[in-house]
Amino acid sequence: MSATPIVLVSSDNRVFDHVRWHATPAQYLEAVLYGSGAIPLMLPSLGGALDLETILDRVDGVLLTGSRSNVHPSLYGVEPDVKYEPYDEARDATTLPLIRKAIARGKPLLAICRGYQELNVALGGSLHTEIQEFDGRMDHRAPISDHQDERYAIRHRIEIVPGSCIGRIMDSDAIAVNSLHRQGIAELSPRLAIEATAPDGTIEAVRVADASGFAVGVQWHPEYWVGSDNASSRLFQAFGEAVRAEAATRVPQSLAAE
Repeated sequence: MSATPIVLVSSDNRVFDHVRWHATPAQYLEAVLYGSGAIPLMLPSLGGALDLETILDRVDGVLLTGSRSNVHPSLYGVEPDVKYEPYDEARDATTLPLIRKAIARGKPLLAICRGYQELNVALGGSLHTEIQEFDGRMDHRAPISDHQDERYAIRHRIEIVPGSCIGRIMDSDAIAVNSLHRQGIAELSPRLAIEATAPDGTIEAVRVADASGFAVGVQWHPEYWVGSDNASSRLFQAFGEAVRAEAATRVPQSLAAE
């Protein structure tokens, strides 16, 4: 029997109680464990100090998490401004090269919210910094509330491209999602294909068109309702199938040494 797959999970660089931490919200770790049936392994945001090739040798997939921070504007040709903060340049320096290497090696990749935006930037696309300020766009930001269920409530429908990867996973041409964000895709990377859009035209899901395996990004937050929402569960199940298939191709080191 093949071993339980391992999924590398991105982390934020944060300061709590005057101490710098590498941290990931529990919902993502639990969604990997319970929704995909894989072991989550946090990757510290240590940028170029990490040997990403060696790390990718030992894992079966990559999950890029959402975050309160935004991708630094300098990475997609926009002048930084205090109103676009907070930033996390240590995370940027880690996730962008990770994305490119994971795709090149055919590792299953699921990118969520900030991770979805990182995916577009890593592959040469750009972002709108505050999409709610554009005429005709919805306000996709989370409501101000101390109750997480209210902040992450499912709010609007998205239209799914017929025959797309997301369409096959959902077995539907439309689903309802909890899309919470300030940034959004501006210029789509030439390597990405649109999978779904919001009523205001915001691109809500993409796939890496030239990837050899599962490589999908979504703007919404399936990790939050993976235990109760059918669409969220289906996405993590599909990711789980991909990482299990990848795990089956990896030869355990103990056998490789014989």
